[in-house]
This record gives sequence, C-alpha cells and structure tokens, in this order.
Amino acid sequence: MSFLRNAWYPLCWSAEVGEGLASHRVLGERVVVYRRTDGTIAALEDCCPHKFLPLSMGRRHGDRIECGYHGMTFDCTGRCTSIPGQEVIPATAAVRSYPMAERLGLAWIWMGAAEKADESLLVDLPQYHDPAWKAVHGASLYNAANYLNLIDNLLDPSHVTFVHGSTLATPGGRDVPVQSEKTDAGVTVWRWILDSPPIPVFAKTGHFKGNADRWHYYMFTPPSNCIIDFGSGEPGALTEETRSQGLQIYACHFITPVDDENCIDHWLHVRNFRIDDPVLDAQLNADLAGAFNEDKAILEAIQEQERRYPERRQIRLAIDGGPNRMRMMMRKLIEAEEQAAAGTSTAA
Repeated sequence: MSFLRNAWYPLCWSAEVGEGLASHRVLGERVVVYRRTDGTIAALEDCCPHKFLPLSMGRRHGDRIECGYHGMTFDCTGRCTSIPGQEVIPATAAVRSYPMAERLGLAWIWMGAAEKADESLLVDLPQYHDPAWKAVHGASLYNAANYLNLIDNLLDPSHVTFVHGSTLATPGGRDVPVQSEKTDAGVTVWRWILDSPPIPVFAKTGHFKGNADRWHYYMFTPPSNCIIDFGSGEPGALTEETRSQGLQIYACHFITPVDDENCIDHWLHVRNFRIDDPVLDAQLNADLAGAFNEDKAILEAIQEQERRYPERRQIRLAIDGGPNRMRMMMRKLIEAEEQAAAGTSTAA
C-alpha cells in the first residue's frame, strides 16, 4: 500500500516523549524518538546500519545515541560521530532523521522529504487554545484495521444509529439524509436532525427537558485527521452559523497509519459547556471511549474479512459520498507525489 509521505502524522502524545528512547512504527517504518536536552524532539530511523539492531535498544550520551551492539554513535541528524576501534567513519554510516513538531498535545512526524517539512501545514483547532473551551485528552486506541477504513467510519454519520445507540444516537436519525462536499482543506460530511430526543451524551447533561435540534459535521483533512463537530440546541433556536451558542463538542481523531493493516487513533474532545467540571471530563471521555471501542470491533472485523476475501469488492451506497470523496482525494495526492518523485528520480 502507498502512503502520502510529505505530510505530518501524529506519532504519540507529547507528554509521552521523554529522555528515554522510544520506538514507534509509522507507515511501516520504525523510528526512535526522544526529547533532546533543549526540550525539542528528535526522531531517527530505528536501525543501526551495521547489524541492524534497533537504536532504541541502545543508550543516550547527551543528545546522541550509542548502538547497544557495537557502540556506533549517532547525533540528532543521523550522522555517525564515532565508531569504536576505528577513526575513519564511512559515508554510509548514517541513519535517516525526521522532522518533528508539537501541536494539540501531540508529537507529529514528517515522513517525507525533510526540506519540505512546514509547520504551517499542521492541523489545528482554534477552540483547543481558547480559554472559553475545555480540551480533554483521551487515549491512543490501537485498531487492527487500515487507517482509511477508520477514516471512512469517521466520515459516516449513518452508522451511528446502528452502532452507538447508548452514546451518540437515537432511533430518529436512521433515515435522515447525509450531505457531503469536497472543500479546499479536505472533505466535509454533515446532517441535522431536528426536534428529536437528545442523544444520550447530551441527555446526561440535564440541559434538555424535551426534544432538541442536533448537528454532526465530520471534517477530514489529509493525510489522516478527522474532527467531528457535534452538538444540540433547543428546537428552532440555532442555525449552522449560530450553533456555537448551543452545547458543542469537537471530537478529534488524529490517526497514525502503523502499516497497511493497523493504525492508532489518538483522540481528544473539546467542549464549550461545564468547562470547570472534572466529573464531566471523565464522563464524556468514558462515553466516547465506549463508542470508539464499538467502532474498533466493527473495523477489525471488516479488516479480517478483507484479508479473507481479497478479490471481492464492496458495493457503494448513497451514504458513501463522503468516504468516496476522501478516497479519491487521497489517491490523487499519493499519485501526484509518486509521479513527482519518479520525475525527480528520472531527471537525476
């Protein structure tokens, strides 16, 4: 499987990166990550070029890594600075280094050409930084499923009625049409469900004595970021433009493609109500974790079926407009990147 490489991918939570050497896998590659003495994050290919021992099994000397097998030492750029027993260091004694950045509580890695890394391309959510909102980190959920299947799920309001009845749905949403469009940033899918019972997550807050209007906007930006804006208000009180006056939550999913068949969903939520209530923090995170584990069961079963029936093709339904747009967008981005790389290689 091909991946978009000139892009930022979430690697782990920033708080998880410390002085120790930690190995991660992304796009099928292993990287070793650690925090330098100046507080910034370094990432190197997790493979000594001598006998291929993972550098994560070595030890630090300041900001350098000493291989745990024969003591070759590498700096943060991946250059070998010393080899025990010899003075000459071959030009091939080097490992790849990766640009890193931090945002939204996560450590991000650039998997493509280092000179193209641009922090302005990092995904952001203004409400995360706004003191009028509360950002609550969730977890890193491992899915034995392809990352595009997870993004399909996160652009699919229609499954909510059937999978998340105890948290995010009520029966009234099963036949409400789904809208989708390609935007400059990515793909957006949305629908409003009017004058119906509030979903369990909002019913628990006690804000609604009767029915509510509710919305769901599912927003994808390449390569693997999904932010779901959902909320509720009194019937007839809110519009698309004024929905922030109601109860509003952003459920954020920043996905690490581990390889072709596995991914990690780093999720958090940001809300505009009861922002000083730690009990609600825990309650909402527990409800969301339950819903995302329901998705995990579905997606892992689908992955197993895809492995079992590699020649079969899925049928497409009207509700698949958003996922179809996302897949076409990703395919075009990957093809354009591969063609550009091939042209550069041919020219060279």
